[in-house]
Amino acid sequence: MSDATDEHATDDHVYLSLAEDHDGDGEGNARWAFGTGFEDPLYGVDTAVPAGLDTAELVAQCLALADDALVGAQRLAQWCTRAPELEEEVALANIGLDLLGQARLLYARCGQVDGTGRGEDAYAYFRDAGDFRSARLAELPDTDFAFCVVRLLVLSAWRLALFGRLAAAEDPVLAAVAAKGVPELAYHRQYAADWAVRLGDGTEESHRRMRDALAAVAPYLDELFGARPEFAAHADAVRQEALAVLDQVLSAAGLALPPAPGAPDDSRHTPQLAPLLAELQSVARAHPEATW
Repeated sequence: MSDATDEHATDDHVYLSLAEDHDGDGEGNARWAFGTGFEDPLYGVDTAVPAGLDTAELVAQCLALADDALVGAQRLAQWCTRAPELEEEVALANIGLDLLGQARLLYARCGQVDGTGRGEDAYAYFRDAGDFRSARLAELPDTDFAFCVVRLLVLSAWRLALFGRLAAAEDPVLAAVAAKGVPELAYHRQYAADWAVRLGDGTEESHRRMRDALAAVAPYLDELFGARPEFAAHADAVRQEALAVLDQVLSAAGLALPPAPGAPDDSRHTPQLAPLLAELQSVARAHPEATW
């Protein structure tokens, strides 16, 4: 009994430590995906672009973050009907919806700032794969639930570290979107950490699958953590924070990040992005004037 108690105590320590109160309200909102309220995050926010702001840089940041979120949401949606348990299917779908909400706000900001007036649908449905700015890690197909867990852990740890800094961005809209995303991403990271510990410290088979997933993800970490020019200003701090989180979680799971050999090629996107977008965009492109 003492062993089990100690084990749970260790797990709880890991989970609690990963769910810090980003809101600063002391009510633990960071632990809830949908407990953060449904208010319009842009209510009362001045949407005018601040004078002197580098609009090209702002659009590049919003577009890359939105593309990551849209592609990630689509990958998570593909778990519907095939997740290990119904509860996990719902959880992954809800995490995808959080990301979709972030993508919509960021696409809308792109259309406001770049002067085209394009709406979110134009960015999501009517751009080809070559125009997307998503990280290759987000594009890879889910070959296994362990890979889904590891990828979600890495992406949410990186994105949360970045959003925490962008919440103080000079652009008020990007800052508001990032502030809204922080508690959502804290939950995503906690969910993935929970499963990472459970699988890594589980059976021999689950541990093996987690090791395989880490090996599959490792080649894409350099791009995510340092080679994206849109986020160069925060790259070092974000990488350090994200890697510290990964180290903490993987240590609790009895796992470790393998050496990163570098991505299989230097192409801008993986071959899997175009088929993913073809599925995502098929209805909108077949009926471009349709409304519902």
